[in-house]
Amino acid sequence: MCGHAIAAPMDAVVVSVGGSILMTQDGPDAARITSMAGALREAAQVARVLAVVGGGATARRYIAAARAVGENEASLDDLGIAITRANARLLLAALPEAYPAVPAGFDEALLASKSFPIVVMGGTHAGHTTDAVAAMLAERARAARLVIATNVDGVYDKDPKAHKDAKFLPRIAAKDLVALTIANAQQAGSAGVVDPLAAKLIHRSRTPTLVVHGGKLEELVKAMTGKPHKGTVVEPEAGR
Repeated sequence: MCGHAIAAPMDAVVVSVGGSILMTQDGPDAARITSMAGALREAAQVARVLAVVGGGATARRYIAAARAVGENEASLDDLGIAITRANARLLLAALPEAYPAVPAGFDEALLASKSFPIVVMGGTHAGHTTDAVAAMLAERARAARLVIATNVDGVYDKDPKAHKDAKFLPRIAAKDLVALTIANAQQAGSAGVVDPLAAKLIHRSRTPTLVVHGGKLEELVKAMTGKPHKGTVVEPEAGR
C-alpha cells in the first residue's frame, strides 16, 4: 500500500534572551533586535524555536521609578512582566514568520509552536526571572535543549564582571550549578549568570542546557542547533 510519508516533528529548542542582549543603556537597539531575529530564524530551519525575552535595563528603570513613587512589590513584579512582554513584541516585529502575538502563558506558547516556526514570549509569573520561565517552558515542551543567552561567555565560578580571577567553567553538572548559584546569590550585589530557581528547574527536568554569550550570534546559533560552540554545557544527572 502506497502513501505519503509523514515528516517527524522537529525538536523544540527554548532560548532565554536576556534583555541586555537586545538593549543598550539608552534603550532598545534596532540592530541588536534584527540580528537576534536572524539568529532565531536560522535555528528555526532545524528546530521549533521558543524564545523568552527578559526586561533588561529598561525593566530595572521602570521598577526603580515605580518603587520610588510608592508602588508595592507585587505590582512591581507585574510591571516587570509587562516590560518583558514589550521587549518580546519588539523582537516579534522583526519576525514576520513567527506566531503574531506574545503568548500570555505556556499553553498558548506550546500550542502556537505546533503551527509556527518561532514563538516569542516574555515573563509569566511574578518573582520568576526570564531564565526560570524559560526553564519551565523547556520542561513543558520536552525541549531537546535550553539555551541561555547572556552577556558573558558562559558560567563562571563567580561574577566575572566583579572578579578578575573568575574561572570560566566549560562544563558543569546541573547539581553543581544549583550549589554555585545558591552560593553566589548569598553574596551582596551578586549578578549570577543563572539564578537559583532556574538552576533548580534545570536540575529537576534534566533538560540539556547551554549557556552562551547572546551577543556572539554565531555561537548562539551553534548552541541552538546542537553544534559544538563556545560556552558552558550544563550536564543533566542521568537516571535521577
